[in-house]
Amino acid sequence: MSSATTEREEAARLPEGDVVRVLLEQHAQIRDLFDRVNSSQGEQKKQKFDELRVLLAVHETAEEMILRPTAKKTAGEAEAEARNHEEEEATKVLAELEKMDVSSAEFDAKFAAFERSVIDHAEHEEREEFPPVRQGCDEDQLKRMGSRLQTAEKMAPTHPHPTAAGSPAAQWMTGPFASMVDRVKDAITTGSAGGR
Repeated sequence: MSSATTEREEAARLPEGDVVRVLLEQHAQIRDLFDRVNSSQGEQKKQKFDELRVLLAVHETAEEMILRPTAKKTAGEAEAEARNHEEEEATKVLAELEKMDVSSAEFDAKFAAFERSVIDHAEHEEREEFPPVRQGCDEDQLKRMGSRLQTAEKMAPTHPHPTAAGSPAAQWMTGPFASMVDRVKDAITTGSAGGR
């Protein structure tokens, strides 16, 4: 089983800007945020969950848009589709969690199962998707993908959108509009919270 430390060490061995390095660093951040949500209470727990939600939403969207088409060619269509399906399922659960009270036992139980599935998904990517992508692309291609991934993340939705999840084409079509709506919603929520 991988860990945030292992992912950071593996990422550090790859060239700066390499798409796999960027994704491994994000996987480590995701693990850290799961730990922070689990060890927090009250408003801090809500804040850490919101940080995790944003990271997962933009990370998965960008993976589907940038990594998955290449993975389809290098790791195979079945592999790419399996990862897209996992992301689609995770997005549905994330949307459910977002509506729940983070202080409830129901949230904790659903969140624990969600954490296991997200970590399992990341480990599948690291073992079965990332190596063929790295082998099938040269260093310049990997860096261009890393740059495109980071650009896509800046335009990606910050909330889960189950109707687009799992489909790179749907992400390209709905992602920018959903992102704009999400970012306005986030600004209003943050602004009203700060104005109390």
